[in-house]
Amino acid sequence: MTRSLQAFAYSRASALVSGQGGRLLGLETSSGLTPRGAEAHPHFFSGFLASPQAAARGLLAVADVAAARYHDHSVRPILDPVVTGNGDRLRFESFSGCNGVYARLDVLPEGLDGADTGHGTTNVDVNHPLREALSRLTGDDPLHMRVGPDELTVTTVAGAVVEKKVSLPDRWLRGFAEAQVATVGFDLRAELPATEAVRFLRSLPRGSGSAAHGAQWVVPTGRTLRPTTRPGPGSVCLPGAERLAALHRVLRQAAALRVYGPVGDGLPTASAWEVVLPGMRLTLTLSPDASRGFSGEGGVLEALAIDETAQDAELVSVLLAWEPRIDPAELAEQSGLTPERVRAALTRLGTAGRVGYDLAEAAYFHRELPYDADHAERHNPRLTGARELVSAGAVDPSGEPATVLSGERRYQVRDSGGALSCTCRWWTGHQGRRGPCKHALAVRMARRGAMVAAHESSSTTGAAR
Repeated sequence: MTRSLQAFAYSRASALVSGQGGRLLGLETSSGLTPRGAEAHPHFFSGFLASPQAAARGLLAVADVAAARYHDHSVRPILDPVVTGNGDRLRFESFSGCNGVYARLDVLPEGLDGADTGHGTTNVDVNHPLREALSRLTGDDPLHMRVGPDELTVTTVAGAVVEKKVSLPDRWLRGFAEAQVATVGFDLRAELPATEAVRFLRSLPRGSGSAAHGAQWVVPTGRTLRPTTRPGPGSVCLPGAERLAALHRVLRQAAALRVYGPVGDGLPTASAWEVVLPGMRLTLTLSPDASRGFSGEGGVLEALAIDETAQDAELVSVLLAWEPRIDPAELAEQSGLTPERVRAALTRLGTAGRVGYDLAEAAYFHRELPYDADHAERHNPRLTGARELVSAGAVDPSGEPATVLSGERRYQVRDSGGALSCTCRWWTGHQGRRGPCKHALAVRMARRGAMVAAHESSSTTGAAR
């Protein structure tokens, strides 16, 4: 697994302290990107929280997921969530160490009591003493939160006094992109009021038993959800009930539970579980199986395989400004691209962590992670393999089916209404449910290259005349 060393440097440790005006939750930031460029310790917010306990428990839930490993216990988790200021809200995000659970806490304008919010993305220090302090937080006393250093700290700090160096797997970055691609295709499938939401979540199996780990389904029935071991009409997949454990942090503050997912075909699928809180939303998105991290789902490969999409992404990227809601139709009008090309460009930008997707608002949002745009492409094995096949002349895209010589085997790639299938073991095992194989990608690239070459040849001939 490809890894890169990431250093999180903080001017001091985050802490929860008491004062005359109540309590102060000081969340320290590491290096990040803002509209002004890179900053060592960006400042995003300073103000009172409308619902202190809900905010504290929601932040703890995101930290719980960051510290958890639901499958691969050999992977060291990354404990510091990502925070993005979108001008009117804050978003805290994390992935489980095994990359199979994506958590996000959206603190909305009403949760921030209407205070102004900065723009940018960085990591925020959530250390063990802070987690213990937040866990003990009770009552409704005022809670002032500061995300990033205050002005006094900015002028007096001589350097970072807290530094954490972690080995960051590249699949963590790919997970952001794959989770975005997966959730774009989700619909709201069920909504439970507070009482039923708490009852349902508390009824789920917890721990390490097979009932907790295996995929099961739920069916909306009246105002609640009925668990079932088999998929049926209207059912939603719950792939590993134990992976919803972090939601128990916020049950006392829950106003509703919303469940999102695709229209199923009887096989395990990803799904998203959103708890509505006062002025906030906490969402956990689960991969189709506890043993499957989002990084291997392959939903972004088609967009990465088209060179035209890279140019479109460059154009679209200059139009982003940390908006909390990105409208593809508006971007299409501003850029002159079709909505389809804009969506493909947003998918590609997602592979650099620059775009996420908010299910509750059915809209993309802008963030900036410290990766270059080609990072995910360089380290994606299927994409790299496909480019190598094309470069080696191993693809004959002219016939139907197309053929690909890989090693000592020749594979056939068929086109059915624009969807490619292959005779390789990968395709046979996954049937396209985890994205295209490298042979199908190679055929897509070769045919695209042939179309571009033919177009350029035609244009040159026409100009000569």
